[in-house]
Formats: sequence, structure tokens, C-alpha cells
Amino acid sequence: MPANNDQDAALRIASGRKAFVEPLRLGERLKEIRLANQWTLGDVSERTGLARSTLSKIENDQISPTFTAVQKLISGLDIDLPQLLSQPRPQARTMGRRDLTRRGDGQQHPTPTYEHELLSCEMAQKRMIPFKTIVRARSFDEFCQWVRHDGEEFLMVLEGEIQLYSEFYEPLHLVKGDSIYFDSDMGHALVSVSEEDASVLSVCTPRESQ
Repeated sequence: MPANNDQDAALRIASGRKAFVEPLRLGERLKEIRLANQWTLGDVSERTGLARSTLSKIENDQISPTFTAVQKLISGLDIDLPQLLSQPRPQARTMGRRDLTRRGDGQQHPTPTYEHELLSCEMAQKRMIPFKTIVRARSFDEFCQWVRHDGEEFLMVLEGEIQLYSEFYEPLHLVKGDSIYFDSDMGHALVSVSEEDASVLSVCTPRESQ
């Protein structure tokens, strides 16, 4: 016995298939193409031979373009049909978040080798984790194992000089103003080699949720 419409829709959704075909948003797509090329309605009118009023109505979904109009759009804008009929890209929503950390107001996390100050701690779900570190270690022997964590890390020396030890490379000497970007799941360790303890700024990607 054939399934009814509700059952059929539920089965399609449960199996991961869309229960309907998303309607074309040709007007929105046309406007996206126009703005991406920094064209005015007048520019598109000159390129396609379509009146500005007609183009405006198409973009605002007030009319559907005829087959002839679609041909003129494709030819005049030098695009192919799939480009015109593809769905517009979803617009990123700007949340306008910000998190100020005054000097010395970060969260302190001292360890035997480093003195970390975590920055921008109030903002949740960050895509980056920034922190300043005073490098207390004076010898690689002070580390009982490699430091490693998921993701990538950017590091810049703010004061002093360091020796960067890493799992697959020879030790690297970095001075004030030097920076480096590396995969942080590679074992690494920092050692101060200047007279004063060096300080560095690090920005890491957060651990991915399991």
C-alpha cells in the first residue's frame, strides 16, 4: 500500500533527502552578481539591453524574466545559465561583539615554565584564543614533555629573545618583533635566552568540539 503524503515526506526527511526543491531566487541572485561587479542598474541595462525599470522589477521579484530576458542577461553579463540560476550566498550576520582587556587585567595562569595571561576571556565561542606569556624557562631540560595542543598558533616576541624548540625542526632563535605561525599539535617549547625573561603574544585556534 503506498504511503500517504505525510509519511512520504517524513521518510524523505529522515533519510536526509530534501522534501522539496528550493525555489529559484533569480532576482536576488541577479542583484548579488550586479553588486559583486559594482554595477549600477544603468550599467546592467547598457550591457543587456533591458530597461532599468525591468531590471529593478526582476531584482525585487515583482516580475519573472522571460526566456528572452534571461538570454540577454547571460549574454550581456558574460555569465552562463548555472551561474544565474544558482542560489544566492547566505549573507553573514555581523554580531558586533567585542571584549576589551585592559593592561594587566587578563586571567593569570602561571606554570613552572610559563606565566600565561589569557586575554578576552569574557567572550564565549571565540574563533581565536589570544594570550600573553612571560617565558620563565631557561633550559629545554625544564620541560618534562613537549607542549602540544590542537589547531594552529601564531606567536610574536614582544620583549627579549627566545629559543623555539619544535618536534620536527632545529631550534629557532627569535628576537623582539619576530613572529612565526605553526601547527600547534607539533610538539614545541619556548625558552628565554635574553638577560630578562622574554614575553610573547600568542593567538591559537580553539580545540574543536568532539
